[in-house]
Amino acid sequence: MKKVFLISSFVFFFCALPVLSSRVAAKIYIDIDSPTFQQIPIAICDFSNQTASATKSADSGITTSDDIKKDLSLTGIFNILNKKSFLENIPPDNAATMGNIRFSDWTTIGADYLLQGSITQNNKEIIVESHLFDVTRGELLFNKRYISEINKLKTIYRSIASDILLTLTNDEGDFSTKIAFVYKKGSKSDLYAINYDGSELKRITNHQSIIIAPRWSPDGTFLAFTSFKDGRPEVYIRNFNNGTEKKVTSFEGLNLCGSFSPDGKKLLLTLSKEGDEELYVLEIDTLKLKRLTNNYFIDVSPAWSPDGKKIAFVSNRAGSPQIYIMDTDGNNVKRITYEGKYNTSPSWSPRGGRIAYEGLINDKYQIFSVDEEGNNPLQLTFDAANNESPSWSPSGRQIVYASQKSWKSKICIMNSNGLSSRVLIENNYKSVMPAWSPRFK
Repeated sequence: MKKVFLISSFVFFFCALPVLSSRVAAKIYIDIDSPTFQQIPIAICDFSNQTASATKSADSGITTSDDIKKDLSLTGIFNILNKKSFLENIPPDNAATMGNIRFSDWTTIGADYLLQGSITQNNKEIIVESHLFDVTRGELLFNKRYISEINKLKTIYRSIASDILLTLTNDEGDFSTKIAFVYKKGSKSDLYAINYDGSELKRITNHQSIIIAPRWSPDGTFLAFTSFKDGRPEVYIRNFNNGTEKKVTSFEGLNLCGSFSPDGKKLLLTLSKEGDEELYVLEIDTLKLKRLTNNYFIDVSPAWSPDGKKIAFVSNRAGSPQIYIMDTDGNNVKRITYEGKYNTSPSWSPRGGRIAYEGLINDKYQIFSVDEEGNNPLQLTFDAANNESPSWSPSGRQIVYASQKSWKSKICIMNSNGLSSRVLIENNYKSVMPAWSPRFK
């Protein structure tokens, strides 16, 4: 928000196909949102290789289990047990035969769940069998087969990790998502995107100008953002798939991008075309504008609630930037942050209920969240860096944010309770304003 106010003043998976599924046990969903939640202990065995020819990826079974572990570790909710602690030694050529598992051996080492499987490869495809057990109950939770092209093994282990998460938490996770962010070199910047696991960094724009406030459309097809490409701040919408883009607002003064509506048909904006920074909603197809606020104060950073009924935004109408919510027609405005003198960048959880934001405390920006009634504020980051621009994952269980300390700039991901923070990307240039995509199919 400080950046927004300064700008205001300055300007005036290709997925693997599970072809067989058998679930024996009743669904048991773990409440990972509970304050008393502890990481889920899971044992993941090396997958046995059933391929007849030793020349056909002899190590692919170990690779598959290792990559499933890596994906699950990204969620921050699993305690993946070291295989050196395993008491049950399963011969590689017999691992896919699940007849006699000694569940007590797995509970002894602290496992609640066990994943075993096998992999078979021919000239055209890879077939992976996976079996997830609840070892405390001695039950099979799922037995699935996945088939994919030979060079698409990654899609299989990602699907297995997603199925584990879905089985245990009733949510498929954030594996098939990307994070867009602004990458700044000096006075020039562009949009980049990176996968949830930190792979495949990709440049999105070539504006070589000031770019701010990237926002994904609900289906992941479009990115809206503000760019100074033509010398002043204007709002663009870019097709993420084919790279085409169009300018949708170019009024005199500030044109600042807000979020898409949940149906993807509208875009929230901050415009100063009539003097004051006010909030508007734009019908994307017709470019028809509707003004939502009308006062002498600065109103910026609008974000739609997931049900499309409310809008969170920032205003200095109380003397300093604070978070407010209102109805989508601009009525029933309510302030929801009272702690701290500088709160900005609201991001509404896709699950509803809570809003993440950045707040200034002890001369550093930190990430907070608060419920939509303004109750139960929580500080989520506590380090000596400036932590800014929170954005929720589609699951609503993780938050991405920008972190800057000295010359080091990082994009980080943490669980929604502030725990299990990890670095997504780090460099000596500025990586700022991350925006989490929806799930890609």
